[in-house]
Amino acid sequence: MIYPLLWLVASSFKSNDTMFKNTYSLFASTAGYSFGHFFMNSAIVTVIGVVCTIFFSLLATYAVSRVKFFGANFWFGCIIMTMMIPAQVMVVPQYIILKKLHLNDTLLAMILPWAFGGAFFVFLIVQYMRGLPYEIIEAARIDGAGPFRIFWTIVLPLIRPILTTVIVFQTMGTWNDFMTPSVYISSTNKQTIVLQVFNAISPFTTNWPLFMTVTTIALIPVFVFFIFCQRWIVAGLVAGSVKG
Repeated sequence: MIYPLLWLVASSFKSNDTMFKNTYSLFASTAGYSFGHFFMNSAIVTVIGVVCTIFFSLLATYAVSRVKFFGANFWFGCIIMTMMIPAQVMVVPQYIILKKLHLNDTLLAMILPWAFGGAFFVFLIVQYMRGLPYEIIEAARIDGAGPFRIFWTIVLPLIRPILTTVIVFQTMGTWNDFMTPSVYISSTNKQTIVLQVFNAISPFTTNWPLFMTVTTIALIPVFVFFIFCQRWIVAGLVAGSVKG
C-alpha cells in the first residue's frame, strides 16, 4: 500500500528518460519543476472560498433553525431544492454574469460562484442545530443577549463537530475543483495546481514526471488535512444520528 505512494513521489523527481529506464527505483534522478505560484492560487481560492461558504451557510442555518419568523420552513425548503440543480447547469449563466462584471479570468471568478453558502452544508448543520436544547438560547435571550452574541458564544461552540466536518468537505472540494478554474480562467498565471495536472497531458504525449510532480503537490495538502481532521469528520457525521 505504501509503495505506490512512494513511487508517485519518487517519479516526480525523475526526468522522462530516467523514469522509464529506472521504473522501480526510488528517488533516482533529477527533474525540477516550480509550481509555487499555482499552489498559492489554489491556497488563496480555497481559504477565501471556504471562509465565505461556511460563513454564509451558518447565517442561513441559524436563521431557518433557531430564529422564529414566518416562512422559515418555506425558505429552508427552497434552499434544499437547489440541491437538485446540477452544478453544470449553472455554468453558462454564471459565466455570462461574471463576464458582464469583468471578473472572468480572475481569482474572484473561482470564489464568487460558491461563496454564498451551500445547500448541502445548510442541510447538515440544520439537522444538527435542531437537536440543540432551545432552552439554552431562551435563557441567553432572557439575560439580554442579542442574536449575534447567542450565535457566537453559545451556538457556534455547540455545533463544532458538524462545523469541522463541513469545513473539511468544503476544503477538499474547493482544492480539488477542476471545472470552475477550467471554465473561468484563461491566463496561465491565474491557474490552480489542479489545472496543471491536466496541462501535463497533451493529445499525443504525456509528461509523466510532470504529471507525477503536480499530482503529488496537489495530493499532499489534502491528504495531510484529511488525516489530521478525520476524527472530527466521523464525530460530526455520527453526532445527532441517535437520540436519547
